[in-house]
Amino acid sequence: MLIPIFLALRSVPSFFFRVEVKEKETFLYVKPHFFRKMISFLKLHTLTQVAQFVDLTVIDHPSSVRRFTLVYSFLSFTWNFRVHLVFSISEMEMVPSLVDLYPSASWAEREAFDMFGVFFSNHPDLRRILTDYGFRGFPLRKDFPLTGYLEVRFDDEQKRVLYEPIELSQELRVFDFNSPWGPRKG
Repeated sequence: MLIPIFLALRSVPSFFFRVEVKEKETFLYVKPHFFRKMISFLKLHTLTQVAQFVDLTVIDHPSSVRRFTLVYSFLSFTWNFRVHLVFSISEMEMVPSLVDLYPSASWAEREAFDMFGVFFSNHPDLRRILTDYGFRGFPLRKDFPLTGYLEVRFDDEQKRVLYEPIELSQELRVFDFNSPWGPRKG
């Protein structure tokens, strides 16, 4: 039942640059500066009626100029289809918040901010949601160290929580991939 969305998209060719259909789901690759207009269009147009925000996914490409790829997923109950809006931004770009259109987007945007450092303009409460108050860095970025930057522990003598730099030495590990049960048989 993807025909209604394609009929509706004929009226806005400048908002996106590519459309893909994979397993009955539509992926619209939009230009970042038209993202908000495209969402409003999909929500209000009679042939789309995208009423439900489902999820926000962030993909990190640290070596790319446009480091983050954002994938917004939406659902149309009226026409029974899913649509995903995909666009890429640089590390310093801000994304317009969708909280005023879809209040359920608040948590997902706060999570993307906390884990990846993606900033959302006009978000009513953009603060960390999954990490500690004094946490530095963004743990789901690919350049974030596996062990983090700080170690948190409670000191019984001082009766307070201490943040200390991590002192781990990671030695070269050698893996033996030979099976102790002998070679595999056919």
